[in-house]
Amino acid sequence: MKSEPDECSIDDALAAPKRITAWTGVRNYQARNCMRDAMCIGDGVLFYHSSCAEPGIAGLAEVASAAYVDPTQFDRKSPYYDRKSRRDAPRWLCVDVRALKKIRLISLTELRAQPPLKQLWALRPGNRLSITPVTGPEWKFICNRLA
Repeated sequence: MKSEPDECSIDDALAAPKRITAWTGVRNYQARNCMRDAMCIGDGVLFYHSSCAEPGIAGLAEVASAAYVDPTQFDRKSPYYDRKSRRDAPRWLCVDVRALKKIRLISLTELRAQPPLKQLWALRPGNRLSITPVTGPEWKFICNRLA
């Protein structure tokens, strides 16, 4: 799961009450569907810093809730406000994420240099999704060999 560190960094997530952060603002249907259909409470999360000087995996977290309606879509003051979304038919969902720990930054360059990660969805050319799946073997390699 990608986050811009000036909006929510791993340090911010670790400092949140009970280390839980609502993962709001996802405005891509494929990423939304991943939260809705594929994520389960307790699933591991690679907390990835993006749009910064050195992008990469900065921490480990876990999914802490089932998907629920993202309230920012209805907040006119939010940068994630969606005027087309209706309360009786919301378009956007979010999940809560519990930060577990900060790790040394595993840079995009380092991730790309690892043969076992050659199929990692987040490294695919043109990928712009903020939420991408990670296979069991990819997760184990990152957590056991790199983190």
